Amino acid sequence: MNPFGLLGRYRVDAVLLLVAIVWGGSYLGAKVLTEQASVAAVLALRFLVAAVALYVVWLVRRERRPTRGELGVGVLLGATQSAILWLETLGVAFTSATNAGLIISLTIILTPILESVAARRWLPRPFFIAAVLAVVGVALLVSGSGFQAPNVGDLLILAAALVRAFHVTMVGHLTRGRNHSTITLTLIQAVVGSLIFVAADVPGLVHAATTFGLGAWLGVLYLGLACSVFAFLAQMWAIRRTSAARASLLMGTEPVWAVLVGVSLGSEILGVVGFVGAVLIVASTYWGQRVEAAHRLRRAGLVPGHPLPTIV
Repeated sequence: MNPFGLLGRYRVDAVLLLVAIVWGGSYLGAKVLTEQASVAAVLALRFLVAAVALYVVWLVRRERRPTRGELGVGVLLGATQSAILWLETLGVAFTSATNAGLIISLTIILTPILESVAARRWLPRPFFIAAVLAVVGVALLVSGSGFQAPNVGDLLILAAALVRAFHVTMVGHLTRGRNHSTITLTLIQAVVGSLIFVAADVPGLVHAATTFGLGAWLGVLYLGLACSVFAFLAQMWAIRRTSAARASLLMGTEPVWAVLVGVSLGSEILGVVGFVGAVLIVASTYWGQRVEAAHRLRRAGLVPGHPLPTIV
């Protein structure tokens, strides 16, 4: 077996898992920042940092000017990505971590359903069993304090899960097989997010920019560079080379990494039940992506064990 070939075969999965890890670490940083500034101000700074960094990358790589198609796709994806972050951040402020973690994980189920409906074909039953088990794992992971009655925060998180599933599905269907520049599309998304959140709270943005200390600015840079520039580019690159359902399962491990960051940096405690939930999420995600990969190979008429064609 060629270890380099094996590495290449799983590079898409590794990138998506790294995105999940980076996003898992964003909760602690965002929580600290939103205690010092408004949600809109924090998101505005995050997108502005991302837009500047992406513009530099765009110039260095000498990317061509966006086509009308790229501009349309980028604006649409920028709007949906902004909606996801707004709903998630605002929703957590009104609900418990238990409810928020469980509800947002429904993206794992919603995405393959949306993709199956769009493609008018269903994934194998074991895939959905794996998805449900992953959601059960999230429930165990975040159920330390029990469930609360549904409130406005729960509805906001549910809306975020729906928009996230829709966004991931759109990324695949709008970019796969097309000669769109990933960097250009991501830059357009960042500019759209910047415009939306700057307009939402100009006074709050000015206050945050003039009062943040070194620690807060490091948090902004983490959210803008790691969680936005790297994550957006990596997510779009990977989704264009796999299915939205498989991407959703891999990125569905995000709650596990969020807890690990909380335990290591936030002095939170992960009990036995939480550990079982984390293991169940990882195992179910791996099983689900294997089922989905085998299903795609069969539909493509390829021999199991051979890599699928990818977009260069």
